[in-house]
Amino acid sequence: MRLSVIVPVYNMAGDDKLKHCLDSLVGQTLPDGDIEIIAVDDCSTDDSFALMQDYEKNYPGRFVAIHSPVNHHQGGAKNIGLGRAKGEWLGFIDADDWVVPDYYERLLKKAEETGADMVGCDYSLVDTYTFEPGQVVHNNTADQTGTMDEEKYRKLLLDTGSLVVKIYKRNIVLGDRTPDSDGKISVFPEDIFYEDNAVSNTWMLRVKHFEYIQEPLYFYYQHDASTVHTVSKKNLEDRMVAGRQILAEARENGYLEKYKPEIEFMYTVLFYVNTLFSAMPKRMRIEDCYNFTKKMGIEMKEAFPDFQENPYYKERIHAEEKKLIGMQMKSHLLFYVYYRLLWMYRDLRS
Repeated sequence: MRLSVIVPVYNMAGDDKLKHCLDSLVGQTLPDGDIEIIAVDDCSTDDSFALMQDYEKNYPGRFVAIHSPVNHHQGGAKNIGLGRAKGEWLGFIDADDWVVPDYYERLLKKAEETGADMVGCDYSLVDTYTFEPGQVVHNNTADQTGTMDEEKYRKLLLDTGSLVVKIYKRNIVLGDRTPDSDGKISVFPEDIFYEDNAVSNTWMLRVKHFEYIQEPLYFYYQHDASTVHTVSKKNLEDRMVAGRQILAEARENGYLEKYKPEIEFMYTVLFYVNTLFSAMPKRMRIEDCYNFTKKMGIEMKEAFPDFQENPYYKERIHAEEKKLIGMQMKSHLLFYVYYRLLWMYRDLRS
């Protein structure tokens, strides 16, 4: 088997979201025997699994439908899929997205032509079902590609791009992991969102040669139920968990010191900056927001006391955010009161 594509599914039957995704997969130009589509239902409460079973019946040998009796979020579903995957290459796709008909054939061809062990492309943001590109997002850059060296690794760590818009040689994803007693291969953290962020650094540093097709071959469907459009205290806490795992992975795999500026910056953005400024707006109404953000600031300072001196932080974080963060590092009370008054004033003006 050349390629296994894993599709985590949770309540995606409505508005034909799952159908659009699965149609684009079973219609791939790769022949039977070269591709297997492993769709894992994460304990959906709608008709998602029944729809998946229809595809398994209609595309035997090409499509596998698996039902998880317990909801463990996308990480758990992916781990189940990895336990069943036989492909030399591995790919992932979100169940509300879709790809062009020759997507995987083109990525594999690029790998064969260049000797790459990871290949990606651009994607398009769309809010309706279409194969006409909308807003094109360049998922990577040409200066990240080719045979990897330290400079390219640093660039990939800083700007990995979306993990689903790539395919990987099996060892990049799995390392030396083998199936658990229940048949899963536990690569992703379970029961949290942002599971990709937690593991991406280790994957990037296993890559020997990366190639990239600068065309939008993958379609990201933008809708209100998307994880990226959903902010809750659970999401914010999951960002922090993923940030902690970024740090733990770097320590456990021995690359924290070598790539400390990059790891420090990634941790700072995911764990702290994005989480802080998602929690603070009054409309969020985060329970006990004062203490929640206070503890976040304390943990940030404990993990990386000098994070404000990080060169990427200085270059990439907005000046107003740096001002507010500097204020919080000195006095959380002052920061909290100032932020609330600032946005109260801006609300009144608007």
